[in-house]
Amino acid sequence: MTPPTPEHPRFTPVADHALLVEFADVIGEEAHAAVLRLDAALADRSCPGFIEAIPAYVSLLVDFDPLATDHSLVERHVRQVLERAVEVVHRPTLHEVAVCYETPFAPDLDAVSRRTGLSLEAVINAHLAGTYQVYMYGFAPGYAYLAGVPTSIQLDRKPAPVRGIAAGSVLIAGPQCIVTTLTMPTGWWVIGRSPAKILTGDAGKPVLFEVGDRIRFHRISADDLAVQARGTGVHG
Repeated sequence: MTPPTPEHPRFTPVADHALLVEFADVIGEEAHAAVLRLDAALADRSCPGFIEAIPAYVSLLVDFDPLATDHSLVERHVRQVLERAVEVVHRPTLHEVAVCYETPFAPDLDAVSRRTGLSLEAVINAHLAGTYQVYMYGFAPGYAYLAGVPTSIQLDRKPAPVRGIAAGSVLIAGPQCIVTTLTMPTGWWVIGRSPAKILTGDAGKPVLFEVGDRIRFHRISADDLAVQARGTGVHG
């Protein structure tokens, strides 16, 4: 288990209905493992008024009914659960996700190549070689934040976002990667397009990936993208 520190875990009330439990100030595997441990422990041993727990990179938001409990009682319960929490034996699903890196689906590939000093093929191969894990969902429906972008192609975000980035775009920024589900603006680098249908339309399992799952990308042509996009309903 991740040993506690004088600063962590840190408990912060959020509005009148949630408690934020933070395990670190920077992204790391140990902190995220602690998040998953607490998430599993609360699912097994919830407290009165508990609604849901929402995992992030290094924190867990515990949402509760303020008419049934309060911050201090929830914090006391979380502390008790943490004392008994055990290692989570997680058996992640490995998902194969297709990506097309061809024009016009990779408008920032040239820029990433210039900024990293790598050839276009080297950038693509680096992205394909990454080991990706789903750390959290956020920002927009189905936006699964994947950690694991190789250091050789890690770039800061753009100075300003670009509008109208299509659903299915494959984005990178720093150590993170996302396959978008909506047409939205972004300041991340667009290096490809995927036909993956992450929003499933199934109320019982609305998203394709679970937090902790692994992702492996494989390359497809523009023709294959068109065929697969028609099959999944994702716009090409």
